[in-house]
Amino acid sequence: MTAKPHVWHYGLVAQWWAEFNVDTPELPYYQKQIERYGEPVLDLACGTGRLLLPLFRAGVDIDGCDISSDMLSLCRGQAAREGLKPQLYQQAMHELDLPRTYKMIYMCGSFDLAGSRELDQETLRRCHAHLDAGGALVFNVDAEYASPEAWQYWTPAKRQELPGAWPEQGKRRRASDGTEYVLRSRLLDLDPLEQSFMHQIRVEKWQDEDLVAEEEYTLRGQMYFKNELIMMLERAGFQDVSVQGDYTAESATADHSELVFIARK
Repeated sequence: MTAKPHVWHYGLVAQWWAEFNVDTPELPYYQKQIERYGEPVLDLACGTGRLLLPLFRAGVDIDGCDISSDMLSLCRGQAAREGLKPQLYQQAMHELDLPRTYKMIYMCGSFDLAGSRELDQETLRRCHAHLDAGGALVFNVDAEYASPEAWQYWTPAKRQELPGAWPEQGKRRRASDGTEYVLRSRLLDLDPLEQSFMHQIRVEKWQDEDLVAEEEYTLRGQMYFKNELIMMLERAGFQDVSVQGDYTAESATADHSELVFIARK
């Protein structure tokens, strides 16, 4: 039985994303790709609109799609406060079925969360079907070996320590309405044979000295290396696949921590 998506982008986590995950260092890179490949554009797994809203605000013909109704609600709310009304769809990536096609589709930090390799492959196939001829799919994955902290859990000895303990001190941030959020996360499991992982997140919401809400979620994802993804893209029908490093025009090397794939239809 194929595993379904298991993500944590709901409730308090979605609120955290909307309040604090607002920086857009990748935005200039995507703007250049849109200039190259054209519009319309689809932000797949758009979340609360971190990248979508600045692009829409700049006049880009862009739609958004996400699995989380909570993330989309927050995106719509922010858009409405700015007098914007982007077209947003609630669908899982591997079930993508939209009424129009695109010159470019991008996924930022989300490709590996469909639930399994089978569903990730279906995501690529659906993206290919939703692109115009000559259109481009652009997405990133982490280079797993770039993080010494994460890479150590590929060894048998370190995996014996999992699941990890909750950190005593979480990230504490004050929201715009004066409430405070505390976020903690831990690694539950990592399977180097299947190249899969599970993380857990706990978010608390505080009003003055009172804990008013607390939620926990689990995130499951797959880990990919360059050549495996190139073969998956070719299997989905893509051609002319290139891999760039760290959101630059440089060809990816072993020293880059982010691998950005550009695949043409």
